[in-house]
Formats: sequence, C-alpha cells, structure tokens
Amino acid sequence: MASEQELQAIKGAKVLMVGAGGIGCELLKTLALSGFEDIHIIDMDTIEVSNLNRQFLFRQCHVGQSKAKVAREAVLKFRPNINITAHHANVKNSEFNVDFFKQFNVVLNGLDNLDARRHVNRLCLAAGVPLVESGTTGFLGQVTVHVKGQTECYECQPKPTPKTYPVCTITSTPTKFVHCIVWAKDLLFAKLFGDRTQDNDLNVHSADATNSSKNNEDISVQRDDEDCEKYGKRIYDHVFGYNIDLALSNEETWKNRNKPKPIYIKDVLPEPGMHQNGTNNTLDITDKSSLSAMHSLGLMNPQDTWTLAENSKVFLEALSLFLKKREKDIGSLSFDKDDQLSVEFVTAAANVRAASFGIPMHSLFESKGIAGNIVHAIATTNAVIAGLIVIEAIKVLKNAANSFRMTYCVEHPLKKMLLMPVEPFEPNKSCYVCSEMPLTLEVNTHKTKLREIVEKIVKNKLGVNLPIIMHGSTLIFETGDDLEEDMVANYALNLEKALCDLPSPVTSGTVLTVEDFQQEFTCSINITHREEFDDEKEPEGMVLLGLTPDLYEKPSKVATTEESTSMAPQEKPATVSDSDDEIEIVVLEESNRFAGSKRKLVETSITNSHDPKGKDGINVANDVGKLDDGHDDEVVVMKACNEDVRKKAKLV
Repeated sequence: MASEQELQAIKGAKVLMVGAGGIGCELLKTLALSGFEDIHIIDMDTIEVSNLNRQFLFRQCHVGQSKAKVAREAVLKFRPNINITAHHANVKNSEFNVDFFKQFNVVLNGLDNLDARRHVNRLCLAAGVPLVESGTTGFLGQVTVHVKGQTECYECQPKPTPKTYPVCTITSTPTKFVHCIVWAKDLLFAKLFGDRTQDNDLNVHSADATNSSKNNEDISVQRDDEDCEKYGKRIYDHVFGYNIDLALSNEETWKNRNKPKPIYIKDVLPEPGMHQNGTNNTLDITDKSSLSAMHSLGLMNPQDTWTLAENSKVFLEALSLFLKKREKDIGSLSFDKDDQLSVEFVTAAANVRAASFGIPMHSLFESKGIAGNIVHAIATTNAVIAGLIVIEAIKVLKNAANSFRMTYCVEHPLKKMLLMPVEPFEPNKSCYVCSEMPLTLEVNTHKTKLREIVEKIVKNKLGVNLPIIMHGSTLIFETGDDLEEDMVANYALNLEKALCDLPSPVTSGTVLTVEDFQQEFTCSINITHREEFDDEKEPEGMVLLGLTPDLYEKPSKVATTEESTSMAPQEKPATVSDSDDEIEIVVLEESNRFAGSKRKLVETSITNSHDPKGKDGINVANDVGKLDDGHDDEVVVMKACNEDVRKKAKLV
C-alpha cells in the first residue's frame, strides 16, 4: 500500500515514457494502475502481427496503427480520468528538445535501439531529468536508474555493439550459419526482389560463355523466353553452382580452409518439374500474408530442419510465388521477418549455401530468429521489469537517492531470489558523455575522407544526431535546416576530401570538437595518423579509443534481501539491452570495468558457512553472463574490405 507521501508524488508527477512496445505496454498499464495521472508516450512504430503475443494492449484489428495512440486508447478504457498524451513520432525529432524534456519529473525508457537510447540519455543529462532504463531478454531483465551527478549515465558503461564481419567473409568464406543468413537476406534477396540499381556484392555475371552478349547480363533479370521454373533453376545453378566453382578456381583462398561444394539443381532434384509433391500449381491466392512455399509443398512444421532437397524445392517454389503472385512488389521489397514468403526464401537459400560450405542447416523457426534479430520474448519478464521501473520512478519522485537500485532479473532462483538489486554506480570519470573526457581516433589522414568520419564515427559510434565538427575555430562540417545553400555546398565538398586536404587540414595531433546542439552534447577527439589497418580486425580502416577505458576496482555496496545470506564481489557483470524484445547480452571482462567507486556489480551467492564455495552456491553474475538467446551472432553488419579483397569477394 502506497504511503500518503508516495500518493501525492505519483499524482503530481508528469512522466515521459519513450517506447510503447514489449516493456512499454506493460509499463503504461502499470503506471495507470499505480495512480499516475499525467503521462506522455513517444513511439514511432506501428503495430505488427508479431507484437500481439506479448504486447497485450494491442489486438489483430490494430495491426498497422500507431503503437502510442492505440496504447493510449486501450488504457483510457479502464482509467478514463487520467491524462495520456500520445506522440506518434521519432524521439529524435527536433520538437523533442531539451526544453520539452524539462517539463517532466522522470523519463522512463523502453526503447528498441542503442542510438535512440543514447539520444534520450543526453537530453536527460542536459535537462537535468532523471532517467530509468530497462531491458529484457527471455527470463533475463534489468532496470537501472540514472540521475545526473549522482549515478552513472547510460553511456558510462560500454554497450554491446553489433558483431561485424568483413563483406568478404559473408560473400566468400562463411563459417557460421549467420553468415549464410546475411548472404541470403542482404545480398541474394535484395538483388532478386529489391532495388537492383543499388550496389550489391553478389556476383551476377552470366555463366553462359557460348553467347558473348549474355556474358555480361545480370542473371537476376528474367529473360523474355524464360518461364518461372527455368528462371528459378538458372538462379539456383548460378549462385550455388557456378559462383562456387568460380571461387574454387582461386586455390590460394582454400589452402587453409575447407573447400565448398558446388551444388547444381540437377544433382539435388533429378526429377523433372519444380512442384514435386506440391499443391500450388492451381492455387489462386490474393492475400499476400497467406502465401507459403512450405505449405504448398506439404512442409507444415516450421521447427523441422529441411533436407537439402526440401530446401531446394522451397527456394524454387518461393521464387515462383514471388514472380506469379507478387510481381508488382518486385523491385521495392526489403526483407521483413513478418513476411512468411520472404522468411521461407531466405531460410532455404541460407540452408543450401550452408550445405555447400559444410555448415549445419537450421529450421525455419531458427532462421527467422536469426534473420529478424529476434530473441523470443516472455511477457511475464516484461511485466516484472515494468513493475520495477515504476518502483524506481516513485523513489526518484520522492528524491530517495539512498534507496535507488539497479535490479537484475535472473533466470535461475537463488533460494527463492529471482531479483538481484544493486546500488547504482557513481558517474564514471572517464565517460566521454557525462564527464566529457576526450577520445582518440587512429586514422590514415591522407586517405580517409571526412564523410567516413561523419558516418562511421560521429553518427554511428558516438550517436550524434545533428553533428557540428570544428577544428579550432574553423567549422569543417555542419548539418541543419537553416543553413544557407552556399554553406551546404561547401560542407558537401568537404565530405569528399581527405582529412589532410580540408581547408583547415586535419593531421596527427589535431583536436576535433564534435557538438550537437539538440542534445547539448560536446566531445573532443584527438587525431592520430596511422598508415595501415588490418582488414579483418579493423575493417572500418580506423580505430576509436576511449569508449571503453581501463577500469579499477573499489568496494561496492549491495542491496540485500531476506533471502540472501552473503554477498561477494562479482567477477563478470552482464548488461542486457532491450531492442523491443530483441536483445544483446555482453559480458564485461575484468579489463573493461570503469573507474570510480561502486563500480562493481556484485555476485550474490547462497553459501554454507562451513563450505566457502557453498554447496548450493550459485554465482548469479556469471549465470547471467552465460545466458543468451541461443545464437551468438544475432546482429551482423557487413563491413567493406579493401578494394583488392572486395574484387575477390564478388566472385561468390
């Protein structure tokens, strides 16, 4: 039962909720039932079918509508007297500036990407508004409190970054199934059904040497005299047969690697016809969502792992269905995890490629999870975390700093203990966001263009939304709607220049200042010239240092519960970051801990006083760190190799 003080704090509070997805739906419901009367929601997403199993404010009839607006309407049905304002918009839009944030007593995050989280963190720091962050994955979850000057900010700790592989690994030498998924989704699917004018590293040159005019034709284009079956087989033989044979001709590549096996359709499906055992020859389907190659072939269980022959049939059938039933979409399609036919095509293509390279094949269910970056969510965990967010929000409103807790939800109970509360960490003195510590960028100043710095470092790694870059008092780049045309033209020219060729040359020893007025963020970057970079380990051709500084240990305090009988220092803290139930978990090694007191997350063990290790003792932190979603490669980004390597990469 809430005290009178808590009730008054709740009723008088103005709360901003960012995100109305898995956690957001539960959070809005819990806020309303807890007595909050003035709530703003920001979410740019619309409702998808895949949301309905855990986002209980939404129904089938809401698919395609604004999450924020539908969530508001759903809650007002049982709490009609409270004020809920829904913003169907991107939190990075200019109207959500520092002044907008200053009107709130607390901000509660349920976001789906790291970039937006960073943006909200910086706006909260600039506005002086407390932030409560959260995340879930399966049975795991966490809630953290960030108050300027009192606790660490969201960016004081290193965050999991997408795993990156050079494009040559994806196109030429895959070793994991995730490499095959990325190849099938981002190269093959994009080439066949997306914008064919876009650059693509898939080799599409014709294998028909008997006709010189066809030698340079794009194989993704269907010939006039070709029906769907012949076209599908030609695509199959080219990408799984001819391209592999072509790659094998480069013997140097395979000296220390297992050679792939070319796969041609005649070897897999020797019988004539592509609709073997299928029922789709006469099927007339107008609803795109019901198109299914596997169903037309009698493959009903998505958790079965198909044979090579079955994958080949699904590949050809899915391609045929796209051509016959979705011809108008071809040329503008992008992969969508909620598009059954797209998932089937990518699964089949990835499996055939995996078979070629000796990689174990996966089921459609597993492939969809990898391709769609899905960690299958548990609604109960979202509900638990939403409740914890509200508890911490009430503490913030009461200004009860001594009782703030970072709470971790674990999978395996420790003597009935599923929640592990920890006192918040103090601000990290080496944080480049809240402590404004300078960073160092190692880069080849003679070759690297300013555009690469802006895109790869300033926007991608630093999360700056509207960057301004200065060398001393000289502006070398700026963005904004109020710029004059001649300034925009000058900055556009600067983007294409090497760093050393800029009007104010950037060389080794230069200090660049990066600012974002919207975020009220400033950062200094020390430039160090470096000639060479490892294409495999440093595919971006530059290295940013200082994002994860060296850390040292100091004692930390831990919130205790009745069930816990002892507390010990943790060895490896784990961070869970929510991406609308699509999560990454990273284990922070000893060398990656931050400076400052209360810097350690603690290990909670149930121990026996006669047994130091504890007969029933469980290391919670290590347990959390070991848990994952089942695929260690859920996010993959292809990074370009150097030009010579790229030429070889395009062969497969």
